[in-house]
Amino acid sequence: MILRPRSITAYLNDVLSAMPCAVIQGARQVGKSTLAGQIAAQTPSATFTMDDTDTREAALADPEWFLAQNSDRLIVIDEIQRAPELILPIKASIDRDRRPGRFLLTGSSDLLRVQGAPDSLAGRALTVHLHGFSQGERRGRVDDFAARAHEKSAVSAFETSENRADIAEMIVAGGYPATPIPPRLRRAWFEGYLERILRLDAIDVRQSADESRLQAALRLLAANQAGELVKARLAHDAGIPATSIMRTLDVLEALYLTTSLPPWTQNLTAREASKPKALVTDSGLAAALTRVTPQILTDPLRGPLLGPLLEGFVVAELIKQRTWTATPFEMFHWRDRTGHEVDIVLEFDDGSVLALEVKSTATPRSEHFKGLRTLSEKLGPRFLGGIVICLSNRTLSFGDRLWSMPVSALWDL
Repeated sequence: MILRPRSITAYLNDVLSAMPCAVIQGARQVGKSTLAGQIAAQTPSATFTMDDTDTREAALADPEWFLAQNSDRLIVIDEIQRAPELILPIKASIDRDRRPGRFLLTGSSDLLRVQGAPDSLAGRALTVHLHGFSQGERRGRVDDFAARAHEKSAVSAFETSENRADIAEMIVAGGYPATPIPPRLRRAWFEGYLERILRLDAIDVRQSADESRLQAALRLLAANQAGELVKARLAHDAGIPATSIMRTLDVLEALYLTTSLPPWTQNLTAREASKPKALVTDSGLAAALTRVTPQILTDPLRGPLLGPLLEGFVVAELIKQRTWTATPFEMFHWRDRTGHEVDIVLEFDDGSVLALEVKSTATPRSEHFKGLRTLSEKLGPRFLGGIVICLSNRTLSFGDRLWSMPVSALWDL
């Protein structure tokens, strides 16, 4: 088996060199255990998985002794959400000895939302979010589109041979597991994956999690991929009581199955008339939930299906790259009261803004830049540029700080 290098490894090593504890969190099958194993192989370590019943029961029988016997090495605890009772003993151990690099924990659920987690380890641990493989990682390179685009000179001539069929295949394949599933087994793999997570892992987050409600909400979010989240409508369509919809959404997000893009505003006190966008985090899972194949996405008569999945795919790639980027940024979407909107807004630490519109066309047109132009006028010098990400094969200029670019620029620029 070929182990693909992960672009976040350098950052994880930095965390362990500075903090007593690092926590790798992410969905099942994104490679947390493999990454932890690679880190553990670099130093004296002891690894334990809480998915193993005997190991878990031994650890919980006497947590202090369990931790103390390995205090001279890096202690790796895999799937810590299975044994949240270990968190307080870990906290106590760190308070007695704050040397960096003592603990490496992994979890398939957000520890801040896990039922029974007694402490956040605030000030003692840093969390590293691991996502499915990016397209750059699939190709053995560190992809960092935002950093390249932030350098204005980098938005220049770019061409690609990848076409609509290539992008459709990437969308449907998704970001996990490490070894892509053969197309004929893809839907079965995703269905089995989801069944196990919603039936078993969801209980770690909320004991009363309802598998059927989770499934219904997830399918509806996939059908409206990267669309604005209207909670009342989602609750009605999923047959979920309005009082329970937030709990359902919270469980899905805690399991890293969904994510959201908040609305962007020019300052913290102003609010535009907008709601967050919601999406199924992995494009392959979204495609499986909506029963979409690469052939469907390349069928001209069914073209509208591609747009939302393509936007979700672009968002997911940028979320992955954000965890290792050389130029930190926050991600939003924008819509004003008059209906002008931009799919993705990247705001950098220096206050500059890069705006992206995603279109499932190979022929970008001037009208595709309407929202980008409006945002440019609002921001003035803060507006770094506006890019229409589309299915064309080369970069084109559409005016001052406005370009169209192929989707593959996300990992090849």
